[in-house]
Amino acid sequence: MQLSEGQKNLLKGLGIAVSLYLFLVGIKGIGAAFNLFGGDIAERILLTTSNPFTGLFIGILSTALVQSSSTTTSIIVGMVAGGAISIEGAIPMIMGANIGTTVTNTIVSLGHITRRNEFRRAFAVGTVHDFFNVLAVLILLPLELLTGLISGLSHKLAGGFESVGGLKVADPLQYVVKPVVELLESVVFHSPWLMLLLSVGITFFMLYSIVKLLRSLVLERIEAFFDTYIFKTALRGFLFGAVLTFTVQSSSVTTSLVVPLVGAGVLTIYQVFPYTIGANIGTTITANLAALSTGNVAALTVSFAHLLFNVLAGLIIWPIRIIRNIPIKAAEALSLLAARNRLIPIIFILLMFYLLPIIVILLGGSAHA
Repeated sequence: MQLSEGQKNLLKGLGIAVSLYLFLVGIKGIGAAFNLFGGDIAERILLTTSNPFTGLFIGILSTALVQSSSTTTSIIVGMVAGGAISIEGAIPMIMGANIGTTVTNTIVSLGHITRRNEFRRAFAVGTVHDFFNVLAVLILLPLELLTGLISGLSHKLAGGFESVGGLKVADPLQYVVKPVVELLESVVFHSPWLMLLLSVGITFFMLYSIVKLLRSLVLERIEAFFDTYIFKTALRGFLFGAVLTFTVQSSSVTTSLVVPLVGAGVLTIYQVFPYTIGANIGTTITANLAALSTGNVAALTVSFAHLLFNVLAGLIIWPIRIIRNIPIKAAEALSLLAARNRLIPIIFILLMFYLLPIIVILLGGSAHA
């Protein structure tokens, strides 16, 4: 029986929904794989803190390993509450966590690597989040070290919430995706390496499927929907990014979701940029709730520092065109190089998120030995 055009589009829509679900399973599975290497891997790294510069790279590495700034910042909050880390030592780590969490969407963009133009767009939007957070650190870390602006404001905010505790928020993705992730763990006999390979494979294959299905549908209609309802203005994109990230409690997930849409040409890097700024702010909610549950002033101070860092970064970078164009132009320039030489994105990811932080941490540790 011949299917009508409407029935075909319905099946394609269902295919996109299934592919998107499995794409989320793959992303969560990557994080689960690193947890299988050792659930306390981030905490062990965080305990090696020394100076602020080293602390920054500790935050990058630990978050890149566990694939979640929410996890890293929640651990930091708990360690500050327990007196293991000082507030001054925690703030650079929080900033590093903001950079480290962007590794997920950068890795996801590699799923487009076999198609040059598509990959150029996808890698640009995958790295614009990287460059935005790096620029934010370059501006705000020296400002914090010189003036104590973020820690000072955080102390004042924490004072007003000192007696509040016990708040929690549900993570819908946890309920929807977790059972399948746990099933995959059992299928690979809880082997971290097999889980990592399987999760990366699922993520890339589903990414290919989503783009393929999006292309076969009428892209103009999808583009019109996003332009009209979600990304029509920068404010809408920003709010959508913040609310969606608050809902799923993971900026890695929300920023990764738009990579295939930009790769397919449905969205542009300029539309997505304010969305990523919103995602940065939305992801701070987890650490804030973790801190509120402790009722500890020091922990509250650190969690508010995470929020203030992202709010100040948005306020400083976004309104001034010459400044907000820096991460966009840097991402576009790198993506052009990456499209010409496919080794560049691999080297970029390994160097920025793993090798450079390891070298800095080891050098920092030897200097204090």
